[in-house]
Amino acid sequence: MNYLPTGTIQTMTVLRKIDTGYVLTKNTNEALLHHNETESELDVNQQVEVFLYQDKKGQTVATTTLPTIQMDVYDWAEVVEVIPNLGAFVNIGITKEILVSKDDLPLFEDVWPKTGDMLYVTLGKDRKGRLLALPATEGVFEREWEFAPENALNAPISGRVYRTSREGTAIITEEGYRGFIHYTERKEEPRLGEWVKGRVIEVKEDGTLNISLRPLKQHSMTEDAETILNLLEENDGVIPFSDKSDPEDIRGTFNISKAAFKRALGKLMKDDKIEQSDGQTYLKE
Repeated sequence: MNYLPTGTIQTMTVLRKIDTGYVLTKNTNEALLHHNETESELDVNQQVEVFLYQDKKGQTVATTTLPTIQMDVYDWAEVVEVIPNLGAFVNIGITKEILVSKDDLPLFEDVWPKTGDMLYVTLGKDRKGRLLALPATEGVFEREWEFAPENALNAPISGRVYRTSREGTAIITEEGYRGFIHYTERKEEPRLGEWVKGRVIEVKEDGTLNISLRPLKQHSMTEDAETILNLLEENDGVIPFSDKSDPEDIRGTFNISKAAFKRALGKLMKDDKIEQSDGQTYLKE
């Protein structure tokens, strides 16, 4: 039985050279280092630092490529493939791509990461001892994020999504600040691992940020008015909404607040493009 811990970096000794590479040893345990996993020729009894993982056959193999992501060591990894009902594979810098299980991804697949997104992960193992990539929890980020300065208010900001929920989206910004995007401050829910751009709407006492992905009111009003016009045109010039409509019904259809909806209606009425009657809005000829 092999007791070499996969997912870790170990210093091993070259036991012998074989046709396919080198047999390495440590404490009577052996691992194969393929020729394509090292850039230089090695000598018998030479010590070499390697990263250990399992190949497709379940055998422990080595590489001289030392990834920054290891057991209990976190870093960013790029998503290279997403398979429905299975999970997302990430590149940690070695030839083998590592799975992020669906169990560690959001419940709804529409906010799963896409190819090119980045996840902050460490390595773990499943019940069979196979390596998995595990996304960082809120507690991990809490130990690492920076305290945001008060002058960040109203500034544009960018960051990577590391947690999604019905309540909102958590990101880590370029500067290392923790940001939260309430569901009312986004038109659609960003994906896990997605890079987003927004603006700071509050700097909290604990040094974290509240962020909006929505444009400023004057820009948002024009955009929201266009959305209402489009819906009117798609529904023969009438929609069952007015400035008296229920806020939740408005959000469910337009994904904006009632205040934003009323501003957009006001603009359209001022431009003489709509009229309201009996709780409905009509497109004027």
